[in-house]
Amino acid sequence: MLKLQSPPCSTYIRGIVSQVLCSTGPARAPSPDLHSQPPGQIQPGHHHGSRQGTITGPPPSATSTYLAKAPSLDLQASIPGPPTRAPSLDLHHPQPPHPALAPSLDLHPQPGRVTMPLKPYTRDKDSSSLLRWDEVPDDFVECFILSGYRRLHLTAQECLASIFQPTNETLNFWTHFIPLVLFLSKFYQVLFLAGELPFHHPALLPLWCYASGVLLTFAMSCTAHVFSCRSLRLRAAFFFLDYACISYYGFASTVAYTYYLLPRLDLLDPTVMTPYLHSLGWHRVDYSLLLGVYGELVLPVAFVLAVTCTVACCKSRSEDCSYPFAIRTFVFAMPLSMACPVMIESLLFDLRMKNPTLFVHFYRRYFWLLVAAFFNVSKIPERIHPGLFDIIGHSHQLFHIFTFLSIYDQMHYVEEGLEHFLKAPATYHLPTFSGTVGYMLLLTLCLGLVVRTYLKGLTNIKQN
Repeated sequence: MLKLQSPPCSTYIRGIVSQVLCSTGPARAPSPDLHSQPPGQIQPGHHHGSRQGTITGPPPSATSTYLAKAPSLDLQASIPGPPTRAPSLDLHHPQPPHPALAPSLDLHPQPGRVTMPLKPYTRDKDSSSLLRWDEVPDDFVECFILSGYRRLHLTAQECLASIFQPTNETLNFWTHFIPLVLFLSKFYQVLFLAGELPFHHPALLPLWCYASGVLLTFAMSCTAHVFSCRSLRLRAAFFFLDYACISYYGFASTVAYTYYLLPRLDLLDPTVMTPYLHSLGWHRVDYSLLLGVYGELVLPVAFVLAVTCTVACCKSRSEDCSYPFAIRTFVFAMPLSMACPVMIESLLFDLRMKNPTLFVHFYRRYFWLLVAAFFNVSKIPERIHPGLFDIIGHSHQLFHIFTFLSIYDQMHYVEEGLEHFLKAPATYHLPTFSGTVGYMLLLTLCLGLVVRTYLKGLTNIKQN
């Protein structure tokens, strides 16, 4: 089976189910001894001071009376492995094993391990029926999510219909589709209706880049969550593209910061920082030269970070990755370092008084991002109660909500920076096509090559 995700999730869920069945299942009754002493006698156990023993042949009423008083004897306590159903007392009609306790499917059986032949995944006539975690490929299993899985190989129409059904992907879609519509309306107003400049004016090029990053991120996330059950290869392709769009958005944010946000900071104004450095005794520092180097490197460094993050996230879906969610969260936090000048500005100068809009929305955005990262890594609340939050309330839905809130706050101070940029165009350099859209097109090409490379690698693994 082609595996795109870290295998411990399905194994960990199997252990959780076993523990739940052990702790909540019925008490184990002692096995009857059919070849023992005459009725009514009890064979004592071999433990000193214990009352354990085996009842042999008493009448049914006597057996019930004895079982109500004496502790049960567990003859399989020393046998390791998953819990098993108590043996049926009806020798002519034995009970079938519980479905959750059936032997696990294993493509690579080990000596002494019970395995079952893998059945091909076929499309059920009732596409609305949902499956449990042990009825889908391991690549589809999410940690601590036990039910609500869709069948593999659904048609496109069935995938679209599933967004109106209670599956574990339904709210994953809606928590990004609704923000997509809201941001689409917002960008349309800003670019076409609000200002006096035409939509193709060079001053709006960074906003076009930023808008494309936001909208592509939400659109690709919705697409991935809806059509991920079409096939294993399409599932991999959609999520690789999802990672690429997130990196694209991170770079687009840096482009908007470079033109609308950073030039307004005292930290990047040599007329303010040079006297400040002289007051600290740093007389030999050529701050104008440092700012020139920073201005030349900020976009190329952000470009390299975007490609690196995409490579790391695609790599995190391989089998040998132990902590995929932590890795993805960390690598996507790397582009946030491009906003460090704003943090330094708030430490050195009174940013709250000078620019309250930027101060409030900037730090609230990073608070939402920290909360989103917490849910994405911890897998709370489904970790606390597996199975309870399969449809509503699991961590990925909360991750989507807080991510939307962070981008919503970011949109506020980007729009405010645009208004200030349009009021004082003479002091700023107008954006160029090559410095904005040209960068975005080149990044799109590089990210496409990364996704194509990893998809080709998965195809080779599957063929081998």
